[in-house]
Amino acid sequence: MAGTPRMLRAMNDRAALDLLLEHGPLSRTRLGKLTGLSKPTASQLLARLEAAGLVVATGTGGTGVGEGRPGPNAQLYAVDPTAAYAAGLDVTPERVLAAVADITGRTVGEYAVPTPGRRPAEPVVRQVTTALDGAVKAAGLVRSDVRRLVIGTPGAFDPGTGRLRYASHLPGWHSPTLLDELAAALPMPVEYENDVNLVALAEQRLGAARGHDDFVLLWNEGGLGAAVVLGGRLHRGFTGGAGEVGFLPVPGAPLVRQVTKANSGGFQELAGSQVIPRLARELGIFDIPDGPYAEVAAALVARAADIGSGAHRQLLATYATGLATGLAALVSVLDPELIVLSGAALTSGGEPLRGLVQAELRELAASRPRLVLGAVLERPALRGALESALAATRDEVFDTLTLR
Repeated sequence: MAGTPRMLRAMNDRAALDLLLEHGPLSRTRLGKLTGLSKPTASQLLARLEAAGLVVATGTGGTGVGEGRPGPNAQLYAVDPTAAYAAGLDVTPERVLAAVADITGRTVGEYAVPTPGRRPAEPVVRQVTTALDGAVKAAGLVRSDVRRLVIGTPGAFDPGTGRLRYASHLPGWHSPTLLDELAAALPMPVEYENDVNLVALAEQRLGAARGHDDFVLLWNEGGLGAAVVLGGRLHRGFTGGAGEVGFLPVPGAPLVRQVTKANSGGFQELAGSQVIPRLARELGIFDIPDGPYAEVAAALVARAADIGSGAHRQLLATYATGLATGLAALVSVLDPELIVLSGAALTSGGEPLRGLVQAELRELAASRPRLVLGAVLERPALRGALESALAATRDEVFDTLTLR
């Protein structure tokens, strides 16, 4: 069939590029073993990718001859980090944080634009472009060098209306023309994703959910939310609102009506991070630090896990029961293989909190998924945005079918 050898070459090219991303610099011999290609074929492949600007020679191996190791004079090859760049934005009510990564995934520039107050000091489009341009400049690039941008926000943009939903606390982002304005201002393709979904993507690619196709990620930091991954793919729902579990009515919390106006619901009121300082006071813990409630909650949970007795133990146990109450509803409907606990108000509790939630969930749910702590702890939503942008960029740049 005409074109089949060309297609096979393109498939081998992509497999080789993915292996170079995974393993780092490889010799011709080692790449041949990993791909199953002969050494001459691997050499031709590397020459083709080098000519296309996708691979660079990085020096020679010096580890000696051994099983799977290059000889001391073996030429090593790696993905050319300058082949393409992608960007991600993580948007919160307090700031817009942008980062640029090269094609290997290394972050090469970051920039934050503070956005304090209930009313934005400048239009959202200017916030976005200022943050992006700052990260691009920090990377030593220009805006046109960025192939793709992924923006993560609380809530989700309704695919039917283009308006942001489930995030009334994000000022300036609810204009019906916002997406059109951003498209006009930015030269690259732009995608939008819920921030907790991006955290789940980061955990799936880099962290605690690697190798898992069915899992739920529970996030608790500024707000309580979840991401649902089924069959390896994010489940977003009809309006993009799948995972907005803060609105979930649960036992132990009063019914919250008009939840979108309140921007809260039963599960948020029972186990959101804003509950932790109040619970601490009720238990007679009064050495409560100052600061934003999410940071205060994380500090209190960390201290409770560290002390592990008396009122601090009760704080952790009560919090775990509230978390397990909402998770039981999710488990009953979704029956996931794995639950990842993420966000500072969860990960700061470490193994003591994880174990308590696991024990409570065994009592409240029929199925018993494994609970693990999130492993991507440093700006996970931004990391997820970069991973999403990089995946699409690699699909485009690594497609050697277009090469002559």
